[in-house]
Amino acid sequence: MNVIQAVKQYIAKMIEEAGQGMKVLLMDRDTTSYISMVYAQSEILQKEVYLFERIDSANRENMKHLKCICFVRPTKENIELLCQELKMPKYSLYFIYFSNVVSKSDVKVLAEADDQEVVREVQEFYGDYIAASPHMFSFNLLGCSQGINWSPNKLNRVCAGLTAVLLSLKKCPMIRYQNSSEMAKRLAENVRQVISKDAGLFDFRRTDVPPLLLILDRRDDCVTPLLNQWTYQAMVHELLGIKNNRIDLSGVPGISRDLQEVVLSSEHDEFYANNMYMNFGEIGSNIKELMDDFQKKTQSSKKIESISDMKAFVENYPQFKKMSGTVAKHVTVVGELSRLVSAKNLLEVSECEQELACQSDHSEALRKIKSLLGNERVSEFDAFRLVALYALHYERHSNNDMAALNEAMLRRGVNEKYRRMIRQLLEYGGTKARGSDLFGQKNPISQARKFFKGLKGVENIYTQHTPLLQEILDLLIKGKLKESSYPYVGTSQLRDRPQDIIVFIVGGATYEEAFAVYNINKSVPGVRVVLGGTTIHNSSSFIEEVSIATQSSIGAIPRKHPNSDSRSHSNANRRW
Repeated sequence: MNVIQAVKQYIAKMIEEAGQGMKVLLMDRDTTSYISMVYAQSEILQKEVYLFERIDSANRENMKHLKCICFVRPTKENIELLCQELKMPKYSLYFIYFSNVVSKSDVKVLAEADDQEVVREVQEFYGDYIAASPHMFSFNLLGCSQGINWSPNKLNRVCAGLTAVLLSLKKCPMIRYQNSSEMAKRLAENVRQVISKDAGLFDFRRTDVPPLLLILDRRDDCVTPLLNQWTYQAMVHELLGIKNNRIDLSGVPGISRDLQEVVLSSEHDEFYANNMYMNFGEIGSNIKELMDDFQKKTQSSKKIESISDMKAFVENYPQFKKMSGTVAKHVTVVGELSRLVSAKNLLEVSECEQELACQSDHSEALRKIKSLLGNERVSEFDAFRLVALYALHYERHSNNDMAALNEAMLRRGVNEKYRRMIRQLLEYGGTKARGSDLFGQKNPISQARKFFKGLKGVENIYTQHTPLLQEILDLLIKGKLKESSYPYVGTSQLRDRPQDIIVFIVGGATYEEAFAVYNINKSVPGVRVVLGGTTIHNSSSFIEEVSIATQSSIGAIPRKHPNSDSRSHSNANRRW
């Protein structure tokens, strides 16, 4: 189960079916992101695709010498744009691919618009999602809920995206959901309805153990997205922000023009692929090794004394240039992370966060938070997060202590919208909203969390926390996940140990959870897990999610530092 490979194979199949000759790739806003996540532009150029255009662009030229590969979502807007395109075609031939199921009525409308008979292919290729890594996907949707219910139109979008993931991975799963979440339940039922309605699309070869789709709700674990992170990928997202693999470094002091935006992709950057789950301490030494290796290679390349030396240098120059770009990029990113850690006193802040998440020494927690609230190096947002974590952990504790922290935030000058957000966070993911007991000892998951921590022995104080998802998956794999808490949709139940598991978190997943899934895939033989979410959160986007869900009047919380087989299913192929 590899979502990047699934989308890549769809794109490769589209280009292959268009045949030889110069081609243009016509996309919408969403599919542009889908493709850019899995293919570098240079890779597609090698496949004779020389032009990349948006279907909603008004300034495209007529280029009748080009074939057009059109990959768009089957939305009403895109159908209208395609009809306009086909009535006055700018290219010689059109190969149209929809990223999800398209209605017969829309296909008929397109056929009627094709007066000049330029369309050669219309198919459904189910790459309707952002493939963030081989085992993680997202829909880049923020604010999916209003109260405890779905926001208008978001349920249909998420259901369509999730069924596209299943189709691209060729999985017809049993479905379980978090019983305490009405949103998880509705999504599970809707996915089951789509599978029943389009049974022909989901008619894959049966396996001995059916795949499993598990739908969870972010409200059950509000701690994970509030924590500072110390593995490379998660830390970059937390402090700089990752959007479709791109990092905005324009706000970094003294940044050079060519490094104001950089791309971090495990598919196209070997150093990043090897280090994305390393902790910050290891990254520093690995960056030094990368620089030393680069310096050795460039020094040896300077010894040009003959024609053969010149030839060898020219042949190796692209590799030197690529390595130079990799070194410059990662040195810049890690340097900025290091600056922010120091400037914001994040080592001390993170230690306190971890203790709030994993330990229960109330008086010590209170003392440390008050001390950090008085430290001017601690940012306003980090001060708010510490109090938010305290409020989640000690929600049923004395109101006097919470009042004292509110008073300390007021003295510190923390903005009123952050102080009001504490109440909204408890409304969103407090004890009444959660199905799990994150900090107590009342259910098997809490016991599992204690067990996990006991196994670790001497812990890194900055990485004590394990996300709730890790323990849920552990219980699921061992057959101990309670059906009363995570019921099945329908009467069928999985009796064997699950092998292929797709987990989806309504309200967004995190890179810490992706790291947990990566470790499970690596350490548990025979089990393959893919994680998805409505979006991929860092702490600021999560607080924005909470703000939207609780219909806050405080306004959006400002972000921190700027920043499988690809063949189409036979019964889904549609031609004129």
